[in-house]
Amino acid sequence: MGIAGRTAIVTGAGNGIGAGIAAKLAQNGAAVVINDINEADALKVAAEIKASGGRALAVKADITRWEEVKAMVDETVRAFGTVDILVNNAGALRDNSILKMPEEDFDLVIGTCLKGSWLCCKAVLGHMRAQQFGRIVNITSRAWLGNPGQSNYSAAKAGVVGLTYALALEFAPHGVTVNIVAPGFIEAPMARRLPPEIQEKVINAQPIKRPGRILDIANAVLYFCDEETSYVTGQILYVDGGRHVV
Repeated sequence: MGIAGRTAIVTGAGNGIGAGIAAKLAQNGAAVVINDINEADALKVAAEIKASGGRALAVKADITRWEEVKAMVDETVRAFGTVDILVNNAGALRDNSILKMPEEDFDLVIGTCLKGSWLCCKAVLGHMRAQQFGRIVNITSRAWLGNPGQSNYSAAKAGVVGLTYALALEFAPHGVTVNIVAPGFIEAPMARRLPPEIQEKVINAQPIKRPGRILDIANAVLYFCDEETSYVTGQILYVDGGRHVV
């Protein structure tokens, strides 16, 4: 029942949506590994979870590097005995017209969003297959449908959708589900960096005329992580105020 006693890794959990997801999983009884490339941020979130009575471990790792990802998973297994849940939340934005976008900005976004998710999945799936249980939740974005000025980000997030579908098919016989939460405009640090006029434009384009909350995303992730959500795989749950159907 639920996720009590399970172990979860949440990438990019040092702030914003990732921190909110980690806190929600811990509140529901999971031990949570707080991954971030910024160690101070990861330690802060882990300390907050432990102060609230939860179990948490901060692990600094660059998810674009296999050696660091593998070391993170090995440390998780040493600390908590297993890894049951992976939430691929870490991401990067480098928006620009394709005509002005440096190649390194394309590589950075593809590397963080797509390659990083692939590496983390690769590192945990052996453990999940061996125990015949696992929950992987990939955080994409409705931008995978295409956004002007986000050729790198849209391509990366579309790649995560394809990755999700492939792994859902490959690992369904082993008790592992692989699903997607696709946020829209969420009140989080990344969104708050947008100019006010852009924020207003995005909100006005939605059927629900307000920003989403981090808690909205965390609740959606929790649904996919539940032990009893065992017949749902290869699915996209949009949490975007209805924007994807406009």
